[in-house]
Amino acid sequence: MLLETLRCENGTVLHLSHHQERLERSLRSLKIQTHYDLEHLIIPPSSGLYRCRFLYSESDYRIEFLPYTPRPVRSIKLISADALHYPLKYENRKPLDLLFQQRGECDDVLIIKNGFLTDTTIANIALYIDGKWFTPQTPLLNGTTRSRLLDEGFLTPALLTEADIGKATKIAVMNAMVGFIEVENGIIA
Repeated sequence: MLLETLRCENGTVLHLSHHQERLERSLRSLKIQTHYDLEHLIIPPSSGLYRCRFLYSESDYRIEFLPYTPRPVRSIKLISADALHYPLKYENRKPLDLLFQQRGECDDVLIIKNGFLTDTTIANIALYIDGKWFTPQTPLLNGTTRSRLLDEGFLTPALLTEADIGKATKIAVMNAMVGFIEVENGIIA
């Protein structure tokens, strides 16, 4: 099944239009004609912070609300995975989970594919270089927060390599649940 992960706060689904756009793009890429209207289907709890999992296929969907506590990201390990292909967000994350298991003492891994920086296992990334935030031009998955920040002009896409990490004064991760946050201790190679 395909998956959308949405942040729900006190009865409100955040950035719903970007999730709807990605859901529709995913269905079109698989040539599926089904339509799901997230605004009418997702009715979050009226109070608290939740991770909403909207799982869907051509013929079915289900919605889960899970209380959410952010997982801190203080360090990231670089790891190469040239064969990894993850253009759509699926419930089955086995290839990403296998990479995550190689993180050692770090909180997550930053995946390098064919020499270029892509994503961590749960987030897109950005590097702060010369007073500007850059995000990989070729992410594994085009995340909704990344899309929104590109639309707002906050991020600039660029072909980023491991060498660019040394030029960066900050690194950040972003996804629907954490928004945009700087990594406290940077990257550990």
